[in-house]
Amino acid sequence: MTNLLNNWLIINQFGYDLPEPWQLSLQDAAHPVMEEIIFFHDQVMFILTIIITTVLWLIIKALSGKAYHRYLVDGTLLEIIWTIVPAIILVLIAFPSLKLLYLMDEVMDPALTIKANRVMVGHQWYWSYEYSDYQAETLEFDSYMVPTSDLNKGDFRLLEVDNRLVVPINTHVRVLVTGADVLHSFAVPALAVKMDAVPGRPYPTGFFIKRPGIFYGQCSEICGANHSFMPIVIEAVSLDKYINWVLSGSSE
Repeated sequence: MTNLLNNWLIINQFGYDLPEPWQLSLQDAAHPVMEEIIFFHDQVMFILTIIITTVLWLIIKALSGKAYHRYLVDGTLLEIIWTIVPAIILVLIAFPSLKLLYLMDEVMDPALTIKANRVMVGHQWYWSYEYSDYQAETLEFDSYMVPTSDLNKGDFRLLEVDNRLVVPINTHVRVLVTGADVLHSFAVPALAVKMDAVPGRPYPTGFFIKRPGIFYGQCSEICGANHSFMPIVIEAVSLDKYINWVLSGSSE
């Protein structure tokens, strides 16, 4: 219990966004699209609660009484009602769902052009990041999971990496995701990002991080023996810190 409390305090102090023990809800959103996804989830759950409660009440009512009204088991009007009402409910759910699907696929005109700046490549079993539009020499590095034996106090097992992906906040970021060997998937729940990494075919995705923090994700496509050892860590910082990080990285 003490370890869980300490981890919870660390998460809230430093703004870490990652799965928590016994978590039932979605992770806190740091991207406007993720906020819309959470809102849509809550809306659908509210509708489902009403439907389940109503149907359960009708079942209990039908089973508890010896007599029942004949129009409850046979009636044209009743059949019209229970056909039209679910259709309307499905339409009300479908429109915001389709809207979200298109929003997730849309990549805004980015302030940070990731098509030239950064390519995320999935390997067996690690990620490679590349920044190539700032200077003549490309800034690139590999990101490996930190072994359990090398973790420091407060680090998260199977989630920490030796080199984090650093991006600026309040900036439209576009990313190209591809694979070097087999299928992988770049997924960060708090940013509503989940893009398959297909070998030889870079696919664009993007995000707009609204607040500083450290966001954890993992490869979500079964890619081999070490599939569960490909964590993703995105560190969102202010623009000034981001520029300093790029300059320090390019000078090494």
